[in-house]
Amino acid sequence: MSDLIVHQIPCLSDNYGYLLHSQKTGETATIDTPEVEPILKALDEKGWRLTHILNTHHHFDHAGGNQELKTRTGCTVIGPRDEASKIPGIDRAVGDGDTVEFGDVKAKVIGVPGHTLGHIAYYFDEAGIAFVGDSLFALGCGRIFEGTPPQMWESLSKLAALPDATTVYCAHEYTQANAKFALSVEPGNEALASRARQIDELRREGKPTVPTTIGLEKATNPFLRPQSPNLQETVGLEGADLVDVFAKTRELKDNF
Repeated sequence: MSDLIVHQIPCLSDNYGYLLHSQKTGETATIDTPEVEPILKALDEKGWRLTHILNTHHHFDHAGGNQELKTRTGCTVIGPRDEASKIPGIDRAVGDGDTVEFGDVKAKVIGVPGHTLGHIAYYFDEAGIAFVGDSLFALGCGRIFEGTPPQMWESLSKLAALPDATTVYCAHEYTQANAKFALSVEPGNEALASRARQIDELRREGKPTVPTTIGLEKATNPFLRPQSPNLQETVGLEGADLVDVFAKTRELKDNF
């Protein structure tokens, strides 16, 4: 059993920040730094001291608060090696296959390029949790700004290979819009239709739709389902290579 606690923080217009706290050692990390004041407020309310920043990628809504938080708390900044020059205040650069020790557990660093070229995820296998930044979303995936569709598909395949029960913490509340697109490309997926109704209810109540799980995403997220005959038929690529179906699905989403 892991002693880790995850506290979710709404930031900016649709971002989520996360505090990860070890009850055993008292260490606390923020996963990315989308907005300084909500993070500091949550730390104060919890009575936790910030010891680490774990960055997933360089975009401003993920690393823009690094320097201020580091100045105010003295925390250690860990971020992606391939984007080290773009990560403010970075102390340690890590990449695919590396290990980050936190509390009395370890996180495996998974390279997930595509959204950005150096994007990484942090997987705490003992706790069964993964912080995936903007690589995988609930019912979606990140827009491919710097990488290629084959890169992104390989990255998502790595995440899909994690245990189904893995809790996935992504960085944005995009799920309701993602559900509308998902239904447009896989209208025959009953599990997806049911999930979309649940999402609408959650949002009506002002509740988050994040976190999700790997198993739920594999059952309903079109970007993890290029093998679906229904999806292949809808996008006009029946029997095509999975990476081509993925690329077409992403292209359709970009213009949805």
